Amino acid sequence: MKPRIDSEREKPSDAPLKALARAFAALDRPQDVQAFLRDLCTPAELEAMADRWRVVPLLRKGVPYREIHELTGVSVTTVGRVARTLEQGAGGYAAAIERQAARKTESPRE
Repeated sequence: MKPRIDSEREKPSDAPLKALARAFAALDRPQDVQAFLRDLCTPAELEAMADRWRVVPLLRKGVPYREIHELTGVSVTTVGRVARTLEQGAGGYAAAIERQAARKTESPRE
């Protein structure tokens, strides 16, 4: 197992993560991001990330953990981890969901 990254400090080892982030940021279309993710991740990794992402809006709405589990099939443990990350993480979930909501109001397509 790799050692945990201390999110408080930037380290020289952050360079690969920054390069990956730049690769994501360079992709404009959701289908390009999806193709990149399919190339980059295993099916299990994709499923785990998709599960976490499905939980985020439900937690922000205040849906109880058990109900989220019943609605999504995502384990209560994972729901708790996502909730903790929403509260104490780097702010990535919040930034992504806010930008996604802003884009929906700017150009409604669905």
